[in-house]
Amino acid sequence: MYRLRTIDFVGKRRYFLILSIILVLISLFSIGVRGFNFGVDFAGGTEITLVASESMDVSEVRSTLSAINSEYETAKILKLFPMTGQEVVVERFSVTIPRFMAGDEKDLLISQLAGFGVDSFDTVSGLSATELRDRSLWAVLVTIIIILVYIAIRFQIAFGLGAILSLAHDGIITMGIFSLFQIPFDISVIAALLTLLGYSLNDTIVVYDRIRENMKKFQHSQIAKTINTSINDVLNRTINTSLTTFIVVFMLLLFGGSGLQPFAFALTIGVIIGTYSSIYVASPVLIGFLKSRR
Repeated sequence: MYRLRTIDFVGKRRYFLILSIILVLISLFSIGVRGFNFGVDFAGGTEITLVASESMDVSEVRSTLSAINSEYETAKILKLFPMTGQEVVVERFSVTIPRFMAGDEKDLLISQLAGFGVDSFDTVSGLSATELRDRSLWAVLVTIIIILVYIAIRFQIAFGLGAILSLAHDGIITMGIFSLFQIPFDISVIAALLTLLGYSLNDTIVVYDRIRENMKKFQHSQIAKTINTSINDVLNRTINTSLTTFIVVFMLLLFGGSGLQPFAFALTIGVIIGTYSSIYVASPVLIGFLKSRR
């Protein structure tokens, strides 16, 4: 493949590895101290979609809820895109109350929401939320183990360890951003993380496949030089794939609505971090593993 110039990626690998370590440590610190802003899926509670036929803002909705019960004053309220009818513009609000409501309490709240219609009323108990959170964690762990086994069989164990470190790097930093800025973390974010692992792995495998080919072709060449050549060989493909994927998920983030924003944001950030890690984490880390083996 023709290249305009050869970029020395691995020559500056120490600086980028230090940067990655700093980002991972900041992410782990934020996750440990601040935690996550779990949605109803993981924290339990009640999520209500309210509709109003007259124009109003979030503060008016909060005032109505606090008048019903002072505990509802801390509810998370988001204004959704309005639904346009023939002559009426319907305002829509998403209200999340960190409390499980059912039966009489649910009926009482609906009856007290004067001036609002209830488009949806979803509740998740604390037990169900805990079970869902545990299952999501297991899904991520099982995925990582399967990836390690697959790469170890297809390539070598050194390649598998490099890929796992790269995937852990992507996942931790993405979750750290959610924790640091307290972005809502729900089941859709887990789906985005699993999608991100698949995307990042695909990018890493393309680079690893070229490294394996070049290691056979240039058996007496230095490992660092061979890996740097391999990264440059697939650089055009990596940039084109990442750019087109980024455009799609970024448009989804801009126009997908509040319900898809956590999912789209995780993918948008993940594509950037995944592309970076394929070049500056997965491949440079492989140099250390291969040198130690030799």
